[in-house]
Amino acid sequence: MAKVLVVGGAGFLGSHAAKTFTRAGHEVVVFDNLSTGNRDAVRYGKLVEGDLLDRAALASLFSSFTPNAILHTAAKAGIAESVDHPAAYYEANVTGSLNLLEAARALPAWPAFIYASSCAVYSATEEPVSELAPIAPLNAFARSKRMVEEILADYGRAYGMPWVSLRCFNAAGADPEGELGERRDPPTHLIPRLLLNALDARAHPVQVFGGDYATPDGTCVRDYVHVADLAEGHLRAMEYLLRGGSSETFNLGTNQGSSVRDVIRTVERVTGKKLHVPETTARAGDPPRLVAGSKKARNILSFVPRHDLESVVRTAWNYVKDHR
Repeated sequence: MAKVLVVGGAGFLGSHAAKTFTRAGHEVVVFDNLSTGNRDAVRYGKLVEGDLLDRAALASLFSSFTPNAILHTAAKAGIAESVDHPAAYYEANVTGSLNLLEAARALPAWPAFIYASSCAVYSATEEPVSELAPIAPLNAFARSKRMVEEILADYGRAYGMPWVSLRCFNAAGADPEGELGERRDPPTHLIPRLLLNALDARAHPVQVFGGDYATPDGTCVRDYVHVADLAEGHLRAMEYLLRGGSSETFNLGTNQGSSVRDVIRTVERVTGKKLHVPETTARAGDPPRLVAGSKKARNILSFVPRHDLESVVRTAWNYVKDHR
């Protein structure tokens, strides 16, 4: 059994990971400032409320809890917002991560450090995108994620910290058991926005950002990964490090791309509702397509996603109906 600190464990990915880690027999403590997470999403593990920008809060946390592993899922994560307010993203995502690393450096031994990074560090258009693809982040959110990846590599070289960076593709879906789901208000991701539109189109209008990208149907193509599969991938990464695995970067995705129009059709099929989704101008900072090449994670971490797009939408729809 490992003692695991889940930073951002009241959020979408973090809460699912806390459940997965607990179910696997590990002791979980959640650290979250509840700025976007939800207190009642911390169903697995003890909640310690605090902010990564508060060094005293981190010192107090580690004085009472010495983890074997840290899972860092906390971040500001809005692409459009990061274009307009980059300072807030660098402060929360880069300075906050650096504070966490410095607090962990004071522990008697380095914990295994698992970082939830993002596919947004890529701007590649080829499919699938491997870990060797060019790094060219297009917005402040993506650049903040890349900066933390570089900091991890430096800490590993200089201080011997074991780390894994997981470039997550588009997290979606909800806990298949119905306990947890995505609850940002207002929602920022495509699938929950479409599902709320299916419930009440007037209260929750949705637009397609651009229809003339260099893709088969003109809309952005993404790799939608079920959040439960991502949580399992983070568990496997922790266990890999605790077995003595070397520091590595992995993509976590399904290797399958779906366009915005594909997602709309799937939502219509699952909900039985016809959606009216008008088209507007393209959004700054959006690459036309990002689809994972996850061969490395499959070979080294035995990461094999179990959910397809239909399952992603169906579990999210069940959650939205029950918790709207």
